[in-house]
Amino acid sequence: MSRAKFLIDECLSVDLPPLAWKWGYQASHVRDLGLLRREDSQLKPVILRDDWCFVTRNARDFRGADSAPGSSGEYAGVELHAGLICLHGPDHGFAREQHLEAFAVALDLVEQQGGDATNLRIEVTWSEAGITYDVTSFPPAR
Repeated sequence: MSRAKFLIDECLSVDLPPLAWKWGYQASHVRDLGLLRREDSQLKPVILRDDWCFVTRNARDFRGADSAPGSSGEYAGVELHAGLICLHGPDHGFAREQHLEAFAVALDLVEQQGGDATNLRIEVTWSEAGITYDVTSFPPAR
C-alpha cells in the first residue's frame, strides 16, 4: 500500500496542497511544477509516471461521461493509477473556501482507505445544501 500524493489541477485553488500537507500528504499544484496551460493529454503522462492522485474539477475530461465512467476521458483504458478525485460545485461561485471544504472531505475519504487512493475515483460535490460524495473502484470491476 502506498500513501497517496496529490497533484492539483489549475482549475482549483493553489491553497489545496497546503491542506493536504496538514493531513500529512505530499501535494503540489500544477502551477508549482510548471504545468500551467497544459492540455489534459499532456498532464496524463506526468500523472501516471509520477504516481499522482489527480484532483480536478474537469471530471468528464478524465473519467468520461457521468453515465459511463471509464469509457472515455484521459483515464479510459488505464488499468492502474494512483487515484482520481473530482471536485464538483456550481459553475459560478465555486470559490476557494468551497474547494477547501470539498477537498477536506476527499482527504478524509482517502484516510478511510488507509491513505491509499490507488484505482479509486472519489467524487465530492459541494452545494449550499451540503456536501455529498461517492467512492468507486476505477476502472470498474469487470
